[in-house]
Amino acid sequence: MSDLILKKGREKSLLRRHPWIFSGAVDRVTGTPATGQTVTVRDQKGAFLATAALSPASQIRARVWTFTEGETVDRDFFVRRIRSAIGLRQGLRLTDDTDALRLIHGESDGLPGLIADRYGDVVVLQCLSAGVEHFLDVIVDVLAQETGCAAVYERSDADVRKLEGLPERSGLLRGTVSSATLDIREYGHVFGVRVDTGHKTGFYLDQRANRRLVGDLCAGKDVLNCFCYTGGVQHPRGRRRGPGHRIRGHKQGGPLSREGQRRAQRV
Repeated sequence: MSDLILKKGREKSLLRRHPWIFSGAVDRVTGTPATGQTVTVRDQKGAFLATAALSPASQIRARVWTFTEGETVDRDFFVRRIRSAIGLRQGLRLTDDTDALRLIHGESDGLPGLIADRYGDVVVLQCLSAGVEHFLDVIVDVLAQETGCAAVYERSDADVRKLEGLPERSGLLRGTVSSATLDIREYGHVFGVRVDTGHKTGFYLDQRANRRLVGDLCAGKDVLNCFCYTGGVQHPRGRRRGPGHRIRGHKQGGPLSREGQRRAQRV
């Protein structure tokens, strides 16, 4: 395995467990490792600091996989990390209220550059770093195995991939999807998610609590919902509207999207 040697004194952030190594901190890289390949990070004296994925095209020159010396980055590594991330969400009992949630959130789950969201029986992932790109086939296999989902869909069409020297890409990776629009449930409501063209991976999962809160606050009121995307906030409110009360959704560039109109008709 090649070594990435840091400049003198530039190991402090790694000692505090920061997972990024910027180009200005790098003294040299031994050998000729390929983009995304695993390297050992060492200080000027040769002491082990971390094992990381190399990204020669990025200002973030390497992203740390592990700070544990001797831990190999292989299929078993990804099984442990992905299983741990899924187990954390299970412990929070999020699936009591929804079948759509973020399973993996990059560095927060020890998998820098990997986003994976579950929409019912489909996992939608974003590969945003050279390291994840290097191990993508293994990661997809493990995600399918650990979730038991019928399909894995890729939405690696984010601009940030250009900073890693990677092309944008999207499409089905495993299994089959009967429709590009997936119905998910959230607090008793049904939402349609376009995994092929929707924002990010298809839906703003981080706004789950806000959708419920706005629905409670606006019950029985006339509401103008601006920048509404597919109308996710107004949908829960609509289920509790009274006679004569109205909801109007408007997003950037025009009225409510076709998916939002479809959803409104189901309220």
